[in-house]
Amino acid sequence: MASALARSRETTKERKPGRKVRILIGKPGLDGHDRGAKIIARALRDAGFEIIYTGLHQTPEMIVSAAAQEDVDGIGLSILSGAHNYLLPRIVEMLREKKMGNVVVFGGGIIPDEDIPKLKRKGVDRMFTPGTPLQEIVEYVRERVKPRK
Repeated sequence: MASALARSRETTKERKPGRKVRILIGKPGLDGHDRGAKIIARALRDAGFEIIYTGLHQTPEMIVSAAAQEDVDGIGLSILSGAHNYLLPRIVEMLREKKMGNVVVFGGGIIPDEDIPKLKRKGVDRMFTPGTPLQEIVEYVRERVKPRK
């Protein structure tokens, strides 16, 4: 999948009202394993969503910048490094600062069960743990993420 920077840009004015839901899939932090992120990206793409994949080793600033440039409706974050309690809330906070608080942020990876309620309180809409069926993730995105105006 092409990086956000390699994609051709589409302005908001060019979009038609019935455009596809746009989801950015990001890999924050130093985690170098992106197989799961690519599987989720492909499943969502196959379900009809427009996907922007940022690639590995993204900072929160890079992810939020790409989300703004691409005018996304949702951000899916894959994290296996253990830095989820800092990186995911930081991304949510930066979205709010940029007046993009209506972008739905969800994630997945190796997340201890006791950390999930904390992440939700900090604005992460949903976390998926290993073994979650792809169809469950697709249905979640279909129900929860709507095109922004």
